[in-house]
Amino acid sequence: MQQLSLKRWATLCNKYPLFLLFPDPNTSFNLTPRELYSSAPLTQSSKTNLSSTDSQKGSPQNPIKFNTTQRPTYRSTINEIPSMSLRKGFKLIRLENKLETCTNEQSYDEFSADVEKVYRILRKFHSRVPKLELALQSSSVVVRSGLTERVLNRCGDAGNLGYRFFIWASRQPGYRHSHDVYRAMIKILGKMRQFGTVWALIEEMRKENPQLITPEVFIILMRRFASARMVKKAIEVLDEMPKYGCEPDEYVFGCLLDALCKNGNVKEAALLFEDMRVRFTPTIKHFTSLLYGWCKEGKLMEAKFVLVQMREAGFEPDIVVYNNLLNGYAAAGKMADAFDLLQVMRQKGCCPNATSFTTLIQSLCGREKMEEAMRVFMDMQVSGCEADVVTYTTLISGFCKWGKIEKGYELLDIMIQRGLSPNQTTYLPILLAHEKKEELEESIELISEMQKIGVVLDLNIYNTVIRLACKLGEVKEVVRVWNEIEANGLSPGLDTFVIMIHGLLEQGCLVESCEYFKEMVGRGLLSAPQYGTLKELLNALLRADKLEMCKDVWSCIVTKGCELNVSAWTIWIHALFSNGHVKEACSYCLDMMDNELMPQPDTFAKLMRGLRKLYNRQIAAEITEKVRKMAEERNMTFKMYKRRGERDMIEKVKAKKDGRKRRARKRQWGSSKSRANLL
Repeated sequence: MQQLSLKRWATLCNKYPLFLLFPDPNTSFNLTPRELYSSAPLTQSSKTNLSSTDSQKGSPQNPIKFNTTQRPTYRSTINEIPSMSLRKGFKLIRLENKLETCTNEQSYDEFSADVEKVYRILRKFHSRVPKLELALQSSSVVVRSGLTERVLNRCGDAGNLGYRFFIWASRQPGYRHSHDVYRAMIKILGKMRQFGTVWALIEEMRKENPQLITPEVFIILMRRFASARMVKKAIEVLDEMPKYGCEPDEYVFGCLLDALCKNGNVKEAALLFEDMRVRFTPTIKHFTSLLYGWCKEGKLMEAKFVLVQMREAGFEPDIVVYNNLLNGYAAAGKMADAFDLLQVMRQKGCCPNATSFTTLIQSLCGREKMEEAMRVFMDMQVSGCEADVVTYTTLISGFCKWGKIEKGYELLDIMIQRGLSPNQTTYLPILLAHEKKEELEESIELISEMQKIGVVLDLNIYNTVIRLACKLGEVKEVVRVWNEIEANGLSPGLDTFVIMIHGLLEQGCLVESCEYFKEMVGRGLLSAPQYGTLKELLNALLRADKLEMCKDVWSCIVTKGCELNVSAWTIWIHALFSNGHVKEACSYCLDMMDNELMPQPDTFAKLMRGLRKLYNRQIAAEITEKVRKMAEERNMTFKMYKRRGERDMIEKVKAKKDGRKRRARKRQWGSSKSRANLL
């Protein structure tokens, strides 16, 4: 048995006994919807009667994915579990060594060495294609089935690295990409929103490997378009499929509806469903997706209408449908209706499963009603429904969210005793609670224990520790954790880079921030949502008079082939102008217009005002002439453009001043309130 701070656990046990209530097992169980969970008192003298089960796939955030099968009930007695009062202290139970052995065997296989070798080469030469190809050729790595997909997975969010290897591998003699490799590459390119490249890849498949084109390829593309909120493009995929020899069926159409509903486009999905009812015969999956989408949007009346349509079509609601409706009630805060629905489910012969109860527990935890959540948990056990990993994780997350870390640890200990194996998601809320309290040592200790019991760490765990270490100024610890990520075979994702860059900037580590930012750009992770990181980095460098370093960062962005829009150029030009580098700002504005991008009106107005102060009429005339021509090409009068720029600039200055006044008033009111509290 492996201990996690035995002295600490003993203190927690004496101070915070776990309260678990169960009614008398001889009495009949009736679920009272409105009053039971808010009026029944909790008593510490109640006996516990917990059961164990295997983990169930899914999460309460996405009930449509939950396993709908009801688990069998296992008997357990009080004697099987040591009483809390008799234990000297909690201990984090050491799982059997079989898990570690299995993990080690899986991590070491015939591809591991070659994958790491290729990944190091890609990182080193990704910006120099000739040298990259030469290094890959001389690496003695034999491209074979299975290796390419592993390399793509190793690259993670760094899509550029994976795509370069994909292209190089396709040119190797005696090797042809498999269906799985194409699918993996399409997923990566879709995540990068390189949809033009995706279509080119599908066209290449049609010419060279038409037998590899399956509906799954187009389903992936539909989901990527839907996640990017490009609804029309996602629907167009359905019409393009016959051109490639794939005829869409009810399953493909259901996947499209599912993708639209899960990404907030349920209205469009409902219209599409009505338009396509003749072409595609409705299935229960179609109705379930629509019901899930309306519940997610909080439109319960529309969800009930879908339920009526489902019954009219001859489909009876199953456990997945009821769970989605239950989730809708819980998310809207209509807990009385949710409990009533549980009763209806029982009357209809559809027994609530772990997902049903976990949905209610999650809603109660989100409203800080932890005692009521525990009552639902115990009623779940009494009704013969076994708690799974998701249920325990939801409770642990609820306690940790409201600052009760000790309760989270107690539930974790009981969960392991019941034979359930916690995963990364189980430990993450505990780590987040430690982060909130700025307890770095406790976080590192917990991670160490996770590794000892065989839990594989993911990027969410590492990101939490990096963020906390940066906040506390522990730069050495930050670098150590980063190196551990790479050593464990993980590829730092976009979130990891952003956390790292922002954290180092807060600590004044400008050089290191630049290096990580350029690494992020080199891996192809810079896109429009990360322009905030770019702005913060550029302004920090310019405030520190690091103009050359700033230019080097911008040069890296341009030379690495990043698609820069008007917003990116505006951030760079405004950063230069705001820090007194007017001539450089004008020079880059001319470069921007050479790339057929027209500056925003307020940018033009700012530059003209700055040039007037410098009495530099030559550059002003050159910029004005180019802007005048671009305005004519866009059917816009230069006079209107100029007037709009001056107006926008004045409004932004005014908004900035108003914001400062508001913040000053808040600080003043805050200090007066604190003085009043002291009095």
